[in-house]
Amino acid sequence: MKVRPITTVKTVVADIEEAGRGIKLFTLVDPDRWELPPFKPGAHIDLHLPNGLVRTYSLCNEPADNTRYVIAVKREAEGRGGSRVLHDEVRPGDVIGVSLPRGGMTPDARIARYVFVAGGIGVTPFLSMARHLERTEQAGFTLHLIVREEVPLAAHLGALIEEGRVVVHRTSRTGRPDLAALVGEGGSDTLVACCGPEGMTDDFERQTAAWPAANVHVERFVAPPPVIDPDAKPFTLLLARSGMEIEVRAGQTMLAALQEGGVDVATSCCGGICGACKVGWIEGKPVHRDRILSPYERERYLMVCVVGSDADRLVLDL
Repeated sequence: MKVRPITTVKTVVADIEEAGRGIKLFTLVDPDRWELPPFKPGAHIDLHLPNGLVRTYSLCNEPADNTRYVIAVKREAEGRGGSRVLHDEVRPGDVIGVSLPRGGMTPDARIARYVFVAGGIGVTPFLSMARHLERTEQAGFTLHLIVREEVPLAAHLGALIEEGRVVVHRTSRTGRPDLAALVGEGGSDTLVACCGPEGMTDDFERQTAAWPAANVHVERFVAPPPVIDPDAKPFTLLLARSGMEIEVRAGQTMLAALQEGGVDVATSCCGGICGACKVGWIEGKPVHRDRILSPYERERYLMVCVVGSDADRLVLDL
């Protein structure tokens, strides 16, 4: 029973560019060169790879560049396999299905200053945001790029580095910078964002814990370990559109229960960081464990891969 079909867009690999040691830029276009579905600066898409893997990547280009999706992929020999497939098997002319773009930065007239902190290849979403802010001139920004030595996507960051908009911190020469000093003092007109290795993002979240949640944005590479709730109890899911009821066993994920019931839900990270499995909820007491939804969004949505329930019954908009 399919109550939530997965929507994908057919794209063709138009170009593959070497963009640094172990990094390739992939340009995806509509087969007939039509405009692609719109996206926000720094949004991400899921790639449905030829071998069946689904992997999430940030868009490097900005929304005005609407006839292509550009992603940067670093080959991770010990990763989950997606980057190896893209680097070793995908060629120009190959057809790849992608999800509709999601996430990214929503332009806000109240924000006068953006501070981005990126670790290595984590610069990719901020390259999109920086290009958008530079073109629209709606606010100032500084991008702090923390690398060991080599700058990823150097050819694409060069002009921004020369202008002083991108500040490179090479840890091999100066050590790791103080994140508190980089983000500065919190304010309602400042938005700070971070993408990089787990240790960096954890430190960033500690440094910005007292900031308003709406002014802090974090992108993660890898999902955190699953939360094991020893007191978890079984509960019932009611799918409002179909009237179907599904029992979720104690300790079972909502995603697994839905899949057992034949419900087709889009997935990618399965750890609450990518947003692929976002579903609306109508009634109940969800226990949110994701790292992507804002407090406002949690009033209407949940991530079925990691969410729990504090009530015996949870009604989903499915």
